[in-house]
Amino acid sequence: MPIRLAQPDAAEKRPTAAFHGFAAAPGWAMIEVMLAIIWHSRTGAARALAEAAYAGAGDKAMLFPAEQARVEDLLQAQGYLFVCPENLGTMSGAMKEFFDRSYYPVLGRTAGRPYATIIAAGSDGHGAQAQLDRIVTGWRLRRVAEPMIVNLAAQTPEAILTPKRVPADALAAAGALGAALAEGIATGIF
Repeated sequence: MPIRLAQPDAAEKRPTAAFHGFAAAPGWAMIEVMLAIIWHSRTGAARALAEAAYAGAGDKAMLFPAEQARVEDLLQAQGYLFVCPENLGTMSGAMKEFFDRSYYPVLGRTAGRPYATIIAAGSDGHGAQAQLDRIVTGWRLRRVAEPMIVNLAAQTPEAILTPKRVPADALAAAGALGAALAEGIATGIF
């Protein structure tokens, strides 16, 4: 799965201010650039994809389980990667709850920041992708990479509930996406 970066409009490209670190959640290091990878997983697939993206991004990223991500974390980040499963044709409830509790406190404070998505799907994943895109449109985030949908083809109740093994090529693509996002933020491309 090759990484396809979205083509930003010239008007959307703006220089970003240098980031010099901050005091935040335990475990934060003083880093120059930060990509927040916010994830939720029920059967392990979305988590594996988020962790692969994090490994690709290196020290320019932080992983946040959706249940623990705070408004302060979102405001400190310079870009976002949202990773979640498709459940019943939409994003998972825990990811939706993250957006429900963060939406209004963040509204109007993150406009223009880059984002990308990874959906772990059992079918086509487009419902979850569309729902997520509608939400972040309100934040005026800027998509900088084509949606990554990993279809694991789980269609029976047993297959849906079974812990997932993500194919190596999908994990590699997630790692490449994490690396591309982090580097794009660090160099001011996004």
